[in-house]
Amino acid sequence: MREGWAMASLGEIGTVVTGTTPKTTKLGYYGGDVPFIAPGDLGNGLLVRCATKTLTEEGFRQAKPLPEGAVLFTCIGATIGKAGIAARPLATNQQINAIICDSKKADNFYVYYYLTHRADTIRQLAGTQAVPIVNKSTFEEFPIPLPPLAEQREIAAILRTWDKTIEKLHTLIQWKQKLQTWLRQRLIDHETARQNWVPTKLGDVIFERHEYSNRNDEFPALTSSRKGIFLQSDYFTKKITSKNNAGYKIIRRGDFTFRTMSDDGLFVFNRLLAYEAGIVSPAYSVFYANGAYPEFMLYFLNSGYFARLLASEMQGGTRKALRFSALAKMEVLLPDLPEQKKIAEILNASNAELALIEAEIEALSRQKRGLMQKLLTGEWRVQSDEANRNCTRKEAQNAE
Repeated sequence: MREGWAMASLGEIGTVVTGTTPKTTKLGYYGGDVPFIAPGDLGNGLLVRCATKTLTEEGFRQAKPLPEGAVLFTCIGATIGKAGIAARPLATNQQINAIICDSKKADNFYVYYYLTHRADTIRQLAGTQAVPIVNKSTFEEFPIPLPPLAEQREIAAILRTWDKTIEKLHTLIQWKQKLQTWLRQRLIDHETARQNWVPTKLGDVIFERHEYSNRNDEFPALTSSRKGIFLQSDYFTKKITSKNNAGYKIIRRGDFTFRTMSDDGLFVFNRLLAYEAGIVSPAYSVFYANGAYPEFMLYFLNSGYFARLLASEMQGGTRKALRFSALAKMEVLLPDLPEQKKIAEILNASNAELALIEAEIEALSRQKRGLMQKLLTGEWRVQSDEANRNCTRKEAQNAE
Protein backbone atom coordinates (compact mmCIF):
# COMPACT_ATOMS: atom_id res chain seq x y z
CA MET A 1 0.00 0.00 0.00
CA ARG A 2 1.29 3.46 -0.91
CA GLU A 3 2.36 5.72 1.92
CA GLY A 4 -0.61 7.61 3.26
CA TRP A 5 -3.11 5.36 1.46
CA ALA A 6 -5.65 3.06 3.13
CA MET A 7 -8.00 0.32 1.96
CA ALA A 8 -11.73 0.45 2.59
CA SER A 9 -14.87 -1.14 1.23
CA LEU A 10 -17.53 0.80 -0.65
CA GLY A 11 -19.86 0.24 2.28
CA GLU A 12 -17.33 1.86 4.63
CA ILE A 13 -16.97 5.09 2.64
CA GLY A 14 -20.66 5.83 2.27
CA THR A 15 -24.18 4.47 2.01
CA VAL A 16 -25.00 2.05 -0.82
CA VAL A 17 -28.58 2.33 -2.11
CA THR A 18 -30.19 -0.07 -4.58
CA GLY A 19 -32.85 1.64 -6.64
CA THR A 20 -36.47 0.61 -6.87
CA THR A 21 -39.39 1.08 -9.25
CA PRO A 22 -42.62 2.63 -7.94
CA LYS A 23 -45.77 0.73 -8.82
CA THR A 24 -46.64 1.47 -12.43
CA THR A 25 -50.35 1.07 -11.66
CA LYS A 26 -50.31 3.95 -9.21
CA LEU A 27 -51.57 7.15 -10.80
CA GLY A 28 -49.54 10.25 -10.19
CA TYR A 29 -46.12 8.59 -9.86
CA TYR A 30 -44.82 9.19 -13.39
CA GLY A 31 -44.49 12.11 -15.81
CA GLY A 32 -43.12 14.73 -13.44
CA ASP A 33 -39.83 16.61 -13.34
CA VAL A 34 -37.59 14.20 -11.39
CA PRO A 35 -35.27 12.00 -13.53
CA PHE A 36 -35.85 8.25 -13.04
CA ILE A 37 -32.55 6.75 -14.17
CA ALA A 38 -32.21 3.40 -15.97
CA PRO A 39 -28.96 1.92 -17.38
CA GLY A 40 -29.79 3.34 -20.80
CA ASP A 41 -29.55 6.84 -19.35
CA LEU A 42 -25.93 6.29 -18.30
CA GLY A 43 -22.85 6.43 -20.50
CA ASN A 44 -23.58 9.77 -22.19
CA GLY A 45 -21.24 11.76 -20.00
CA LEU A 46 -20.01 11.88 -16.44
CA LEU A 47 -22.84 14.00 -15.00
CA VAL A 48 -26.39 12.62 -15.15
CA ARG A 49 -29.20 15.16 -15.11
CA CYS A 50 -31.97 13.76 -17.32
CA ALA A 51 -33.66 10.45 -18.13
CA THR A 52 -36.10 8.87 -20.54
CA LYS A 53 -38.62 8.43 -17.70
CA THR A 54 -39.48 10.93 -15.00
CA LEU A 55 -41.23 10.84 -11.63
CA THR A 56 -43.57 13.23 -9.89
CA GLU A 57 -42.68 14.42 -6.40
CA GLU A 58 -44.97 11.72 -5.02
CA GLY A 59 -43.29 9.10 -7.20
CA PHE A 60 -39.89 10.39 -6.06
CA ARG A 61 -40.90 9.87 -2.41
CA GLN A 62 -42.09 6.33 -3.18
CA ALA A 63 -38.77 5.54 -4.87
CA LYS A 64 -35.40 5.83 -3.11
CA PRO A 65 -34.42 9.50 -3.42
CA LEU A 66 -30.76 10.17 -4.15
CA PRO A 67 -28.99 13.48 -3.57
CA GLU A 68 -26.89 15.41 -6.05
CA GLY A 69 -23.40 13.90 -6.16
CA ALA A 70 -24.43 10.26 -5.68
CA VAL A 71 -22.28 7.85 -7.70
CA LEU A 72 -24.43 5.59 -9.93
CA PHE A 73 -23.24 2.14 -11.06
CA THR A 74 -25.23 -0.47 -13.00
CA CYS A 75 -25.05 -3.87 -11.27
CA ILE A 76 -27.52 -6.05 -13.20
CA GLY A 77 -27.60 -7.37 -16.76
CA ALA A 78 -25.45 -6.85 -19.81
CA THR A 79 -24.84 -3.19 -18.93
CA ILE A 80 -22.95 -3.85 -15.66
CA GLY A 81 -20.32 -1.14 -15.34
CA LYS A 82 -22.21 1.82 -16.81
CA ALA A 83 -21.74 4.69 -14.40
CA GLY A 84 -22.33 8.37 -13.75
CA ILE A 85 -22.71 11.00 -11.05
CA ALA A 86 -26.08 12.54 -10.19
CA ALA A 87 -26.06 16.19 -11.21
CA ARG A 88 -29.31 16.81 -9.30
CA PRO A 89 -31.62 14.88 -6.94
CA LEU A 90 -33.01 11.84 -8.74
CA ALA A 91 -33.95 8.17 -8.39
CA THR A 92 -32.92 4.96 -10.16
CA ASN A 93 -34.44 1.62 -10.96
CA GLN A 94 -33.32 -1.60 -9.28
CA GLN A 95 -30.57 -2.28 -11.84
CA ILE A 96 -28.46 0.52 -10.40
CA ASN A 97 -26.63 0.80 -7.09
CA ALA A 98 -25.78 4.27 -5.84
CA ILE A 99 -23.07 5.31 -3.40
CA ILE A 100 -23.76 8.36 -1.28
CA CYS A 101 -20.20 9.13 -0.24
CA ASP A 102 -19.24 10.36 3.22
CA SER A 103 -17.54 13.61 2.25
CA LYS A 104 -15.08 13.21 5.14
CA LYS A 105 -13.84 9.90 3.76
CA ALA A 106 -14.12 9.87 -0.03
CA ASP A 107 -14.47 12.22 -2.97
CA ASN A 108 -17.39 11.12 -5.13
CA PHE A 109 -15.57 11.88 -8.40
CA TYR A 110 -12.58 9.82 -7.27
CA VAL A 111 -14.94 6.93 -6.44
CA TYR A 112 -16.58 7.22 -9.86
CA TYR A 113 -13.24 7.04 -11.65
CA TYR A 114 -12.04 4.11 -9.58
CA LEU A 115 -15.23 2.13 -10.24
CA THR A 116 -15.11 2.75 -13.98
CA HIS A 117 -11.43 1.77 -13.98
CA ARG A 118 -12.29 -1.52 -12.23
CA ALA A 119 -15.58 -2.16 -14.05
CA ASP A 120 -14.30 -5.40 -15.62
CA THR A 121 -13.34 -6.76 -12.20
CA ILE A 122 -16.74 -5.85 -10.74
CA ARG A 123 -18.44 -7.43 -13.75
CA GLN A 124 -16.72 -10.73 -12.97
CA LEU A 125 -18.37 -10.78 -9.54
CA ALA A 126 -21.72 -11.27 -11.27
CA GLY A 127 -20.94 -14.90 -12.09
CA THR A 128 -22.35 -16.78 -15.07
CA GLN A 129 -26.08 -16.93 -14.31
CA ALA A 130 -28.60 -16.14 -17.04
CA VAL A 131 -29.07 -12.60 -15.75
CA PRO A 132 -25.73 -11.40 -14.31
CA ILE A 133 -26.09 -9.54 -11.02
CA VAL A 134 -23.73 -7.99 -8.50
CA ASN A 135 -25.89 -7.95 -5.40
CA LYS A 136 -25.83 -5.12 -2.89
CA SER A 137 -23.81 -6.93 -0.23
CA THR A 138 -21.13 -7.96 -2.74
CA PHE A 139 -20.98 -4.43 -4.08
CA GLU A 140 -20.69 -2.98 -0.58
CA GLU A 141 -17.71 -5.26 0.13
CA PHE A 142 -15.79 -4.24 -3.01
CA PRO A 143 -12.44 -2.76 -1.91
CA ILE A 144 -11.21 0.68 -2.90
CA PRO A 145 -7.79 2.22 -2.19
CA LEU A 146 -8.07 5.65 -0.61
CA PRO A 147 -5.30 8.24 -0.77
CA PRO A 148 -5.68 11.30 1.46
CA LEU A 149 -8.84 13.23 0.62
CA ALA A 150 -6.94 16.16 -0.93
CA GLU A 151 -5.07 13.74 -3.20
CA GLN A 152 -8.35 12.05 -4.19
CA ARG A 153 -9.66 15.41 -5.33
CA GLU A 154 -6.53 16.20 -7.31
CA ILE A 155 -6.62 12.81 -9.05
CA ALA A 156 -10.28 13.35 -9.95
CA ALA A 157 -9.54 16.89 -11.18
CA ILE A 158 -6.83 15.64 -13.54
CA LEU A 159 -9.09 12.94 -14.98
CA ARG A 160 -12.02 15.37 -15.32
CA THR A 161 -9.80 17.58 -17.46
CA TRP A 162 -9.40 14.68 -19.89
CA ASP A 163 -13.14 13.92 -19.78
CA LYS A 164 -14.09 17.52 -20.54
CA THR A 165 -11.82 17.54 -23.59
CA ILE A 166 -13.24 14.23 -24.82
CA GLU A 167 -16.81 15.44 -24.27
CA LYS A 168 -16.11 18.59 -26.30
CA LEU A 169 -14.82 16.43 -29.15
CA HIS A 170 -17.94 14.25 -28.99
CA THR A 171 -20.05 17.41 -29.24
CA LEU A 172 -17.96 18.52 -32.23
CA ILE A 173 -18.54 15.13 -33.90
CA GLN A 174 -22.30 15.50 -33.45
CA TRP A 175 -22.16 18.93 -35.09
CA LYS A 176 -20.01 17.62 -37.96
CA GLN A 177 -22.41 14.70 -38.48
CA LYS A 178 -25.34 17.12 -38.75
CA LEU A 179 -23.34 19.17 -41.23
CA GLN A 180 -22.59 16.05 -43.26
CA THR A 181 -26.29 15.13 -43.31
CA TRP A 182 -27.09 18.63 -44.54
CA LEU A 183 -24.43 18.35 -47.27
CA ARG A 184 -25.81 15.01 -48.48
CA GLN A 185 -29.29 16.44 -48.62
CA ARG A 186 -28.17 19.52 -50.54
CA LEU A 187 -25.95 17.57 -52.95
CA ILE A 188 -28.05 14.46 -53.58
CA ASP A 189 -31.39 14.16 -51.77
CA HIS A 190 -33.08 17.48 -52.53
CA GLU A 191 -34.92 17.62 -55.83
CA THR A 192 -33.22 20.90 -56.72
CA ALA A 193 -29.82 19.14 -56.58
CA ARG A 194 -30.93 16.78 -59.38
CA GLN A 195 -32.36 19.37 -61.79
CA ASN A 196 -29.64 18.80 -64.39
CA TRP A 197 -29.05 15.11 -63.76
CA VAL A 198 -29.63 12.63 -66.57
CA PRO A 199 -31.95 9.57 -66.52
CA THR A 200 -29.69 6.52 -66.41
CA LYS A 201 -30.31 2.80 -66.16
CA LEU A 202 -28.24 1.50 -63.25
CA GLY A 203 -27.33 -1.61 -65.26
CA ASP A 204 -25.36 0.67 -67.60
CA VAL A 205 -22.96 1.75 -64.84
CA ILE A 206 -22.89 -1.14 -62.35
CA PHE A 207 -22.03 -4.74 -63.19
CA GLU A 208 -22.34 -7.90 -61.15
CA ARG A 209 -19.13 -9.80 -60.39
CA HIS A 210 -19.46 -13.51 -61.08
CA GLU A 211 -16.40 -14.89 -59.34
CA TYR A 212 -16.40 -17.67 -56.79
CA SER A 213 -13.69 -19.12 -54.56
CA ASN A 214 -12.16 -22.41 -55.69
CA ARG A 215 -10.89 -23.67 -52.34
CA ASN A 216 -11.54 -23.27 -48.65
CA ASP A 217 -10.36 -19.95 -47.15
CA GLU A 218 -8.97 -18.79 -50.48
CA PHE A 219 -9.44 -15.17 -49.30
CA PRO A 220 -10.37 -13.57 -45.93
CA ALA A 221 -13.99 -14.25 -44.96
CA LEU A 222 -15.82 -10.91 -44.66
CA THR A 223 -19.19 -9.68 -43.50
CA SER A 224 -20.97 -6.56 -44.68
CA SER A 225 -22.82 -4.78 -41.88
CA ARG A 226 -24.59 -1.47 -41.51
CA LYS A 227 -21.34 -0.04 -40.18
CA GLY A 228 -19.08 -1.29 -42.94
CA ILE A 229 -17.14 -4.37 -44.04
CA PHE A 230 -15.35 -6.40 -41.36
CA LEU A 231 -13.47 -9.64 -41.02
CA GLN A 232 -15.92 -12.27 -39.81
CA SER A 233 -13.45 -13.21 -37.09
CA ASP A 234 -13.57 -9.63 -35.76
CA TYR A 235 -17.28 -9.04 -36.20
CA PHE A 236 -18.64 -12.27 -34.71
CA THR A 237 -17.64 -14.13 -31.57
CA LYS A 238 -17.20 -17.29 -33.63
CA LYS A 239 -16.61 -18.22 -37.25
CA ILE A 240 -19.93 -18.50 -39.06
CA THR A 241 -18.86 -19.58 -42.54
CA SER A 242 -19.25 -23.26 -43.32
CA LYS A 243 -16.28 -25.56 -42.76
CA ASN A 244 -15.66 -25.46 -46.50
CA ASN A 245 -16.31 -22.01 -47.96
CA ALA A 246 -15.26 -22.91 -51.50
CA GLY A 247 -17.87 -21.47 -53.83
CA TYR A 248 -18.34 -18.27 -51.82
CA LYS A 249 -18.53 -15.01 -53.75
CA ILE A 250 -15.27 -13.16 -54.33
CA ILE A 251 -15.23 -9.43 -53.70
CA ARG A 252 -12.26 -7.41 -54.95
CA ARG A 253 -10.87 -4.06 -53.82
CA GLY A 254 -13.23 -1.28 -54.96
CA ASP A 255 -16.22 -3.63 -55.36
CA PHE A 256 -19.62 -2.96 -53.77
CA THR A 257 -21.68 -5.44 -51.80
CA PHE A 258 -25.01 -5.57 -49.99
CA ARG A 259 -27.06 -8.18 -48.21
CA THR A 260 -29.99 -9.17 -50.42
CA MET A 261 -32.43 -9.68 -47.51
CA SER A 262 -33.54 -7.13 -44.91
CA ASP A 263 -35.85 -7.41 -41.93
CA ASP A 264 -36.76 -3.72 -41.95
CA GLY A 265 -36.44 -2.77 -45.63
CA LEU A 266 -33.17 -0.89 -45.14
CA PHE A 267 -30.36 -1.92 -47.50
CA VAL A 268 -26.83 -0.67 -46.86
CA PHE A 269 -24.22 -0.70 -49.63
CA ASN A 270 -20.56 -1.07 -48.67
CA ARG A 271 -17.37 -0.85 -50.71
CA LEU A 272 -14.26 -2.96 -50.08
CA LEU A 273 -11.12 -0.86 -49.64
CA ALA A 274 -9.13 -2.60 -46.89
CA TYR A 275 -8.23 -5.82 -48.75
CA GLU A 276 -7.23 -6.79 -52.26
CA ALA A 277 -9.89 -9.50 -52.19
CA GLY A 278 -12.19 -11.33 -49.82
CA ILE A 279 -15.08 -13.79 -49.83
CA VAL A 280 -18.65 -13.16 -48.75
CA SER A 281 -21.65 -15.38 -48.23
CA PRO A 282 -23.93 -16.16 -51.20
CA ALA A 283 -26.49 -14.08 -49.26
CA TYR A 284 -24.67 -10.99 -50.58
CA SER A 285 -24.56 -9.45 -54.03
CA VAL A 286 -21.21 -8.20 -55.35
CA PHE A 287 -20.83 -5.63 -58.14
CA TYR A 288 -18.49 -2.93 -59.44
CA ALA A 289 -18.95 0.46 -61.10
CA ASN A 290 -17.84 1.25 -64.65
CA GLY A 291 -18.88 4.50 -66.27
CA ALA A 292 -19.67 6.13 -62.93
CA TYR A 293 -17.36 7.55 -60.27
CA PRO A 294 -17.20 4.77 -57.61
CA GLU A 295 -16.81 7.09 -54.61
CA PHE A 296 -19.87 9.06 -55.67
CA MET A 297 -21.84 5.86 -56.23
CA LEU A 298 -21.24 4.80 -52.62
CA TYR A 299 -22.85 8.02 -51.38
CA PHE A 300 -25.58 7.84 -54.00
CA LEU A 301 -26.60 4.25 -53.26
CA ASN A 302 -26.87 5.04 -49.54
CA SER A 303 -28.75 8.31 -50.05
CA GLY A 304 -32.30 9.07 -48.99
CA TYR A 305 -33.21 9.65 -52.64
CA PHE A 306 -32.11 6.17 -53.65
CA ALA A 307 -33.77 4.58 -50.59
CA ARG A 308 -37.10 6.01 -51.74
CA LEU A 309 -36.58 4.52 -55.20
CA LEU A 310 -35.68 1.16 -53.67
CA ALA A 311 -38.92 0.99 -51.73
CA SER A 312 -40.80 0.17 -54.93
CA GLU A 313 -38.31 -2.53 -55.97
CA MET A 314 -38.28 -4.65 -52.83
CA GLN A 315 -40.07 -7.96 -52.69
CA GLY A 316 -41.43 -9.96 -49.78
CA GLY A 317 -43.59 -9.50 -46.71
CA THR A 318 -41.94 -9.40 -43.29
CA ARG A 319 -38.48 -9.79 -44.80
CA LYS A 320 -37.68 -7.71 -47.85
CA ALA A 321 -35.59 -8.99 -50.75
CA LEU A 322 -33.53 -7.04 -53.27
CA ARG A 323 -31.79 -8.85 -56.13
CA PHE A 324 -29.05 -7.40 -58.27
CA SER A 325 -31.17 -8.02 -61.37
CA ALA A 326 -33.84 -5.69 -59.98
CA LEU A 327 -31.19 -3.15 -59.01
CA ALA A 328 -29.71 -3.15 -62.51
CA LYS A 329 -33.11 -2.50 -64.10
CA MET A 330 -33.76 0.65 -62.06
CA GLU A 331 -33.74 3.99 -63.83
CA VAL A 332 -32.27 6.81 -61.75
CA LEU A 333 -31.04 10.37 -62.20
CA LEU A 334 -27.24 10.74 -62.22
CA PRO A 335 -24.97 13.77 -62.69
CA ASP A 336 -22.16 13.75 -65.23
CA LEU A 337 -18.76 12.40 -64.18
CA PRO A 338 -17.18 15.79 -63.29
CA GLU A 339 -20.08 16.61 -60.97
CA GLN A 340 -19.99 13.09 -59.48
CA LYS A 341 -16.32 13.61 -58.66
CA LYS A 342 -16.95 17.05 -57.14
CA ILE A 343 -19.76 15.76 -54.91
CA ALA A 344 -17.61 12.84 -53.77
CA GLU A 345 -14.70 15.15 -52.94
CA ILE A 346 -16.92 17.37 -50.76
CA LEU A 347 -18.37 14.42 -48.85
CA ASN A 348 -14.97 12.72 -48.59
CA ALA A 349 -13.57 15.87 -46.98
CA SER A 350 -16.40 15.79 -44.45
CA ASN A 351 -15.69 12.13 -43.69
CA ALA A 352 -11.99 12.88 -43.29
CA GLU A 353 -12.75 15.56 -40.70
CA LEU A 354 -14.90 13.12 -38.75
CA ALA A 355 -12.17 10.47 -38.90
CA LEU A 356 -9.58 12.90 -37.55
CA ILE A 357 -11.79 13.83 -34.61
CA GLU A 358 -12.56 10.17 -33.89
CA ALA A 359 -8.83 9.39 -33.97
CA GLU A 360 -8.17 12.21 -31.50
CA ILE A 361 -10.88 10.89 -29.18
CA GLU A 362 -9.34 7.42 -29.33
CA ALA A 363 -5.87 8.82 -28.58
CA LEU A 364 -7.15 10.85 -25.63
CA SER A 365 -9.10 7.85 -24.33
CA ARG A 366 -5.95 5.72 -24.41
CA GLN A 367 -4.05 8.45 -22.59
CA LYS A 368 -6.82 8.69 -19.98
CA ARG A 369 -6.74 4.92 -19.41
CA GLY A 370 -2.99 5.15 -18.89
CA LEU A 371 -3.40 8.02 -16.45
CA MET A 372 -6.05 6.12 -14.51
CA GLN A 373 -3.74 3.14 -14.14
CA LYS A 374 -0.91 5.35 -12.85
CA LEU A 375 -2.95 7.67 -10.63
CA LEU A 376 -5.50 5.25 -9.15
CA THR A 377 -2.80 2.81 -8.07
CA GLY A 378 -0.54 5.47 -6.59
CA GLU A 379 2.29 4.76 -9.01
CA TRP A 380 2.14 8.46 -9.84
CA ARG A 381 1.54 10.65 -6.79
CA VAL A 382 0.02 14.11 -6.93
CA GLN A 383 0.13 16.92 -4.42
CA SER A 384 -2.68 19.23 -3.43
CA ASP A 385 -1.48 21.90 -5.80
CA GLU A 386 -3.40 23.49 -8.69
CA ALA A 387 -0.33 23.15 -10.92
CA ASN A 388 -0.58 19.37 -10.76
CA ARG A 389 -3.90 19.49 -12.61
CA ASN A 390 -2.02 20.46 -15.75
CA CYS A 391 -0.68 16.96 -16.30
CA THR A 392 1.21 17.24 -19.57
CA ARG A 393 0.25 15.41 -22.73
CA LYS A 394 3.74 13.90 -22.84
CA GLU A 395 3.28 12.35 -19.39
CA ALA A 396 -0.09 10.97 -20.44
CA GLN A 397 1.37 9.41 -23.57
CA ASN A 398 4.06 7.76 -21.47
CA ALA A 399 1.30 6.23 -19.38
CA GLU A 400 -0.23 4.33 -22.33
